[in-house]
Amino acid sequence: MEETAYEGITQSQQETWATGDFNQIARQNVVMAEALCETVDPHPGQRVLDVACGSGTAALVAERRYCEVTGIDYVPGLIDRAEQRAAANGQIIDFRVGDAQEMPFPDDSFDVVLSVYGVQFAPDQERAASEMLRVCKPGGTIGLAGPIPSGWSGDWFATHAQYAPPPPGAPSPLRWGTDEGLDELLGHSVRSLESKRRTALQYYRSTDHAVDVFSTYFGPTIGALERVDSDTQERLLNDLRNVFSRYNRATDGTAIVENEYLQTVARCE
Repeated sequence: MEETAYEGITQSQQETWATGDFNQIARQNVVMAEALCETVDPHPGQRVLDVACGSGTAALVAERRYCEVTGIDYVPGLIDRAEQRAAANGQIIDFRVGDAQEMPFPDDSFDVVLSVYGVQFAPDQERAASEMLRVCKPGGTIGLAGPIPSGWSGDWFATHAQYAPPPPGAPSPLRWGTDEGLDELLGHSVRSLESKRRTALQYYRSTDHAVDVFSTYFGPTIGALERVDSDTQERLLNDLRNVFSRYNRATDGTAIVENEYLQTVARCE
């Protein structure tokens, strides 16, 4: 895909992720950030970058280890929210507006580079992967948590695509959730690349509440609903409700939704 096409998709995505309030969705990702930091194990004083940080979830977890943390995201509103969260906690984190596909940092800047359901959505995946490799120090570590083609994430994105297809030629973020895709994106430039499937649980008052949360706060769901008529909106909401029900562990009327995802650790040369 030509660079101009990627630029168009990037701009469209910025608008999508700025819609709603992604922080209300990211609260379910805290467990993934905790697990990723536990695995990668950044030590106090190390420089850590949270790529496509959203409202700062992984950055906040890493800073609790007294790391020197920077977070970058291309949605200014999310950076504002990340700064508010850090200030409320008394945490000092360098949050910046910026694009994962063109990061404003010198080569070899960070000991650890993290991303939780973030970099996977960059349109130019090769460029985003190259940027993470570029800013990670020799001997440093890249840690990722992201969606996989199966399970809740796979069904969730497939359902959205039925109603709001992605732009022609746009790569799927689920590529990062496969061994083949990760090898293509990172394997050529790291000394080791290890992935394992993990499970994160999402908690809601009910499956209806889960659908309400996403239809109110999640940019891609809001965008899909805006693109269709009222009858189709009802079908989309019902299909999303079915996805939540399919992975709901709870039997008491609440929703405890099982989300299987891929945790990846790459050790740089």
